[in-house]
Amino acid sequence: MAALDDRSCDQLSGQPSARLSGPPGAGFDAQPVLKGGLLELRPLRAEDFDALFAVASDPLIWEQHPTRDRHLEEGFRPFFEESLESGGALVALEAGSGTVIGSSRFHGHDPERGEVEIGWSFLARAYWGGRFNGEMKRLMLEHAFRFVPRVVLLVGPDNLRSQRAVEKIGGVRVGSRPNGLDRESLLYQVTPETLVAPGGGRA
Repeated sequence: MAALDDRSCDQLSGQPSARLSGPPGAGFDAQPVLKGGLLELRPLRAEDFDALFAVASDPLIWEQHPTRDRHLEEGFRPFFEESLESGGALVALEAGSGTVIGSSRFHGHDPERGEVEIGWSFLARAYWGGRFNGEMKRLMLEHAFRFVPRVVLLVGPDNLRSQRAVEKIGGVRVGSRPNGLDRESLLYQVTPETLVAPGGGRA
């Protein structure tokens, strides 16, 4: 699925990112440990750089991404460092082997709007095809729905792969919104009612 969705497909590289936050007592856990049958998500750590860059060094992952040099160390390092600073980045590990296969991120928890964003996602090409991305997103969505009634994803207008990936998990296009680099992006939302369960039915 390449760089799989939203912000992962049309943002960053030097873009400042606010840490996920809420009012006292809001309790949003931006870096949980989430386990599924195919993969596990855990907080990104500085020592993950080499393993995650080995995944990101495939140029085909970024072919529909505006920042296409992320397969080079000089392009990936700012992305990685910002991910660490964001306070919402997760690394994806293959279940069983513990191999690093990608990453994703929570961003912009907004208690007043009742939403949080998921984005900056990518997986190694060996794990494209929907099953791994589907589980990664469902784990993150189910976690998010403990705190907010909707999750938003921003997708580049030309990023057809990511649009299809978001729609497969129940994303509904609800308009557009500028991303952090002021590029107009398609705005999708997922709610507990639209979330697609494994196998294709509603969750």
